[in-house]
Amino acid sequence: MPAEPKPVAESLSGPRVTQFSIFLSNRVGALLDVVRVLNERNIHVLAISVQDSADTAIVRIVVSDPESVQQMFIEHAIPFSICDLVVVELKEGATELGRLLAALLAAECNIFGSYALITRPRGRPALALHVEDNECAVSVLRSQSFTILSQSDISR
Repeated sequence: MPAEPKPVAESLSGPRVTQFSIFLSNRVGALLDVVRVLNERNIHVLAISVQDSADTAIVRIVVSDPESVQQMFIEHAIPFSICDLVVVELKEGATELGRLLAALLAAECNIFGSYALITRPRGRPALALHVEDNECAVSVLRSQSFTILSQSDISR
């Protein structure tokens, strides 16, 4: 019997956004199959990153309803893992990227991965960051006047 899914939106120290890493066979239509299952439940992909190899692909997604997706992936036997991201609003757009990276570098906060959101929460661009230390990144970025977005901010 599968283990009970853990809640994915609880917050201990500030805003959290859930990323799912889905492990798919590298075949035509595999990603479309997953997106169709999500869309059937009125769940939207808000951000996506795909890394493929000869046999498999790792698809990283942020969705509008992570609690439902976790259960759905279990029901459909879709292999996945979960991690928390820091999502940063870029009020001035791409020109703020250098300042954001400099702030994280000064704090020695490593970035493991990053990608832009498909949607524009609050009408502004946003960047999803998978970092070594979420608490450090949130603290440093807030001190530099960046707005950190939560799951509820981006799921509207």
